[in-house]
Amino acid sequence: MKQGSGQDKGQVVVISGPSGVGKGTICRGLLQRLERACVSVSATTRPQSPQEVDGRDYYFMTRQEFEERLDQGLFLEHAEVFGNYYGTPKDKVAEAIAAGQIVLLDIDVQGGRQIKAALPEAKMVFIMPPSLEALTARLTGRGRDDAEAMARRQREAAEEMAVGREHYEYLVTNDDLGQAVQQVVAIIQSDSQGEGEKLN
Repeated sequence: MKQGSGQDKGQVVVISGPSGVGKGTICRGLLQRLERACVSVSATTRPQSPQEVDGRDYYFMTRQEFEERLDQGLFLEHAEVFGNYYGTPKDKVAEAIAAGQIVLLDIDVQGGRQIKAALPEAKMVFIMPPSLEALTARLTGRGRDDAEAMARRQREAAEEMAVGREHYEYLVTNDDLGQAVQQVVAIIQSDSQGEGEKLN
């Protein structure tokens, strides 16, 4: 059953956390629970796969087009990953906010800090694993990485968690998915913008 946000105005909610912590699953849970929630669609210069739909999965554009928009200040945040640009279009987020939507941004901590600089009112939620060991076990269960890649992911996760503790207002531990989703719902519905307020 979907719930209203308790507010008529739109808002931006940044959801960050290490790979494998369940950010995407939590975002899907929020879409089911909050009637005005939507997930921000990123722009990218990477090739479009046959299964992907422009405007639904990503806004696909050429590198030249992306860089022109970047020069014009049309992205709230951006990053270059493995030779491809990714970014959050400023106009799309502004349109959603104006329409009273709750805009969910599933992005990494670097992007999250850029969003906070551009939109100080954004709610910053960092999803923590129950422990680094639990996260490692979850990633190992995916069977996608060799030992070297897994070690790199562990280092990156530890670094991201340190940034989350320092720069994010809310920490939510994804030990129980339903409980984690409900905690984020409560954060979104709250009027509190208290600096440094954290939920564990």
